Amino acid sequence: MKKTILSQLELDEKLFSGHSACPGCAAVLTVRHIARTLGEDTVLVITASCWSVIAGAGPLRALDISVVHCPFPSGAAVASGLKKGLQRLGSPETRVVLLAGDGGTFDIGLQGLSGAAERNEDIIFICYDNEAYMNTGMQRSSATPYASYSTTTPAPLVNKNPKKDIVHIMAAHHVPYIATATIAYPSDLVAKIKKAMEIRGFRFFHIFSPCPPGWGSESHKSIELSRLAVETRLFPLMEVIGGREVLLNYLPEKYIPVEDYLRLQGRFSSLEPGHVMMIQENLERNWDYLQRASKRYRYENEYWS
Repeated sequence: MKKTILSQLELDEKLFSGHSACPGCAAVLTVRHIARTLGEDTVLVITASCWSVIAGAGPLRALDISVVHCPFPSGAAVASGLKKGLQRLGSPETRVVLLAGDGGTFDIGLQGLSGAAERNEDIIFICYDNEAYMNTGMQRSSATPYASYSTTTPAPLVNKNPKKDIVHIMAAHHVPYIATATIAYPSDLVAKIKKAMEIRGFRFFHIFSPCPPGWGSESHKSIELSRLAVETRLFPLMEVIGGREVLLNYLPEKYIPVEDYLRLQGRFSSLEPGHVMMIQENLERNWDYLQRASKRYRYENEYWS
């Protein structure tokens, strides 16, 4: 029997039990796989976010790797400085990885992110996107989807702005590697992290991360929601190489209506038929663009086994 990427991965657990994450938190499962893949020779920089709490306040900790906490806007600058310092100290192979939520990526951290990308700093920037400021009360961010509820856009005054397209923003910086991923396809996530570890320069991950309390979803539905986001084509699994070559990693055999994804979440409880139609139409336009932009499709069996 052929071994999958996950079965080949050394199961050296880096995430301790007893952490403070909410039940069903997709961000915890994501970081668990990422930390195991990165290994010990890694420094993880965490911006203000849910993971600032999950990782634990000293002397307690939830991760068995080196962790540096930093404020919202300075994540990319701190990670860049750490990498330069490690190089000067004779440890150029030590990986520096920045973990940020959508607030620390799309909004407050965007200026530092753009600067590090423009300089092509040798770091990996990972955004786990739960589409709002969940740690401070579920306020709207620029990653919050159109027509969804947040505590700063209460129903029926749902969010009227489209979600910021962070992947295309990063592609405009022409960085060496950009990838999207979700915990519903862990082999794909692990394979992309392994690929990024072999690349020098700035690497960016946009990872879809359901949040049951913020989304009004059941805690056992996080994997299903992650899978539906891909199968509806709302969140395509893709890579962008050098800002130019677009690779769609997964083409659903059957297109599922986006309504099947929306109805599982309380934050979309105020949706009207016109909202659903607009979301579906925008999704179709984006998918059509990606298909035309993609140079080729990649179907690697081990991703989906």
